[in-house]
Amino acid sequence: MKREMEKFQLVERSINKKFRKELWGPFVAAIKRYELIQAGDKIAVCISGGKDSMLMAKLLQMLQRFSEVPYELEYLVMDPGYNPRNRKKIEENAALLHVPVTIFESNIFDVANNTDDSPCYLCARMRRGHLYAKAKELGCNKIALGHHFSDVIETTVMGMFYGAQLQAMMPKLHSTNFEGMELIRPLYCVHEDDIIAWRDYNGLEFLQCACRFTENRDASGDGIGDSKRQEIKFLIRELRKTNPYLEKNIFNSIHAVCLDTFPEYKTKGVKHSFLETYYEDMQGEDFRDGDE
Repeated sequence: MKREMEKFQLVERSINKKFRKELWGPFVAAIKRYELIQAGDKIAVCISGGKDSMLMAKLLQMLQRFSEVPYELEYLVMDPGYNPRNRKKIEENAALLHVPVTIFESNIFDVANNTDDSPCYLCARMRRGHLYAKAKELGCNKIALGHHFSDVIETTVMGMFYGAQLQAMMPKLHSTNFEGMELIRPLYCVHEDDIIAWRDYNGLEFLQCACRFTENRDASGDGIGDSKRQEIKFLIRELRKTNPYLEKNIFNSIHAVCLDTFPEYKTKGVKHSFLETYYEDMQGEDFRDGDE
């Protein structure tokens, strides 16, 4: 008699079979392309309770089983002040998916929700700091966050529209405050629409954000509210109706930056101008005082 598969096995099978092209392939491609994992790594998989981080945890867990590169995983859940219902939901999903999480508390929601000065930015920085500290305490040398392909695109556009800068989201970074620690983004090449399709196919329910700013957005009725990221997400969704390659083109563009076409650029915190080499490029001829 054929044994009925458990829920976590069905979820893993969907990743291996139905969504192999959409999830597993891009995940492995990012790991290899950006060299996100090396032998001997101990990675803190940071789980917020949302669809992205839970999928990331499953993908890293599955890869670890047969990877030729040995590495360790610690599944971290930081409770920034969830209400009991949301805390319970995370614990239930972790058990359902057979992800052995370690949960620790902080008061981030209380601090961030009591400021009107960029609360989302403050919350994100505080979360990251707490996660780095806990990961280092556990002997990890990397933390993995669940930012995906769509986050990369939205961040790039947001930087142009609201930050007056061309700045992308990197697939990995060295920590500036925790020596020897790195941040990696294993879902860098995975589309959010495919994560949603995987979630719905398996009948899974995850947290959204669980803070009052998300609640305000949902109450607005337009799916946007006060969030600039949601505004950009909506804009990209509309533009994609007439240009299905929009996101792919933006993603490819941040991998093909031509500094020779920029009047100014910044690297390692230092600003440079095209004028620094402009006259040198004239093959020794001096056009400073006259027309070409």
